[in-house]
Amino acid sequence: MGTTVFERRRPAASVVDHALQSTSFAVFWLDDVRRTEYPRIAGDVRADLAIVGGGYAGLWTAIRAKERDPGRRVVLLEASRVAWAASGRNGGFCEASLTHGHENGVNRWPKEIDRLEELGAENLDGIGDTVRRYGIDADFERTGQLAVAVEPHQVEWLREEEGFLDQDAVRAEVNSDTYLAGAWDRDGCALVHPAKLGLELARVATELGVEIYEHSRVRGVDGDGAGPIALQTDGGRVTAEAVALGTNVFPSLLTRNRLMTVPVYDYVLMTEPLTASQLADIGWSNRQGLADSANQFHYYRLSADNRILFGGYDAIYHFGGKVRPEYENRMPSHRRLAEHFFTTFPQLEGLRFTHRWAGAIDSSSRFCAFFGTARRGRVAYATGFTGLGVGAARFAADVMLDKLSGVATERTELRMVRERPIPFPPEPAASVGINLVRAAMNQADHNGGRRNLFLKALDAVGMGFDS
Repeated sequence: MGTTVFERRRPAASVVDHALQSTSFAVFWLDDVRRTEYPRIAGDVRADLAIVGGGYAGLWTAIRAKERDPGRRVVLLEASRVAWAASGRNGGFCEASLTHGHENGVNRWPKEIDRLEELGAENLDGIGDTVRRYGIDADFERTGQLAVAVEPHQVEWLREEEGFLDQDAVRAEVNSDTYLAGAWDRDGCALVHPAKLGLELARVATELGVEIYEHSRVRGVDGDGAGPIALQTDGGRVTAEAVALGTNVFPSLLTRNRLMTVPVYDYVLMTEPLTASQLADIGWSNRQGLADSANQFHYYRLSADNRILFGGYDAIYHFGGKVRPEYENRMPSHRRLAEHFFTTFPQLEGLRFTHRWAGAIDSSSRFCAFFGTARRGRVAYATGFTGLGVGAARFAADVMLDKLSGVATERTELRMVRERPIPFPPEPAASVGINLVRAAMNQADHNGGRRNLFLKALDAVGMGFDS
């Protein structure tokens, strides 16, 4: 196998040591907000709609439900704090795509892909409209996303994309001598402060009349759907005519979904704010989100105060599919990110990282959310966003509400919405298979992007993987 640019141009260990010397193991976004306290649930509560999960999926469902029917009593239950998990610690890329990119969508739903992309664009526009309508302070920037090629074979992949930039043009946008070409999607992505977005969605929901309860873990779902559904919590019982589940990476309350997603850990670094001189050295005046084009890719962007968030590459699955805090502290992954950062921007040597963290992604075998109902249509769910939840959660909220209404809509009739992905196998097969895929993707990145027979076989059965 060959080498990648990140191996050919590895920075000195002293550069990485200095950058990580005083880094806090904490989520920058969550350190950067002030929280509203919401009460624990106590006693028995009746609701028209109960929502489980206080991340983007649950919060958008609450807002969209009240916008459709302001008189509906909506109760949202969160096991911990609003937006504390993936919704408060992601990269803040709010993408229009509902299908994890055009290629994944056209391979799975070729007859629907044009409409799916229109719906995705409408959904992103709708997020922007909501931000303006309710005065949401979430550093929302519609700057688009720049895909960059850092190996010769990636140039040919990007040449087919709209907004193609040759080497000189891409380096005029962002100055890294690792860049060989790029493609700038100017409209398909916005950047947000993810924790601010989550907390602001909670604010809007409560102003619309939604009742939010934190530290109110749901332990079970009772009822066969012939009547109202009961949710058992540590502090009380919520009985509702309809229930929407937005638990995502955490174990599903429905047995049928236990093997439909796996938690994959993603790692992130945040720098100190760049000086004016450092910004001038790298350009980046148009503030796009960036991602390179490898199977194991990096994503990075500027914050409002001109820090650089740099994440991705490693995607770690732990045996048994558990979600545990100790999995977040993985120094080898953070050190590897720091090395790759200074390979990308050697002119920033001396810059320090202030924060390092990680989070679990609810990964499905088709790389995008899937949807369904249970208990005679009284319980709806959306899960498996595979890193696209920042934008797609609003679309998912509308799908769940459509399904709970019992009336068919354009959204509910989409094949993408009606079909379920292939489940993951139980352990130990899941761990063996996922790690084999990671090794095969790494091999492809070191072999001109060529996928081996194993990956091609997974592609053929609808379980092809892309980190």
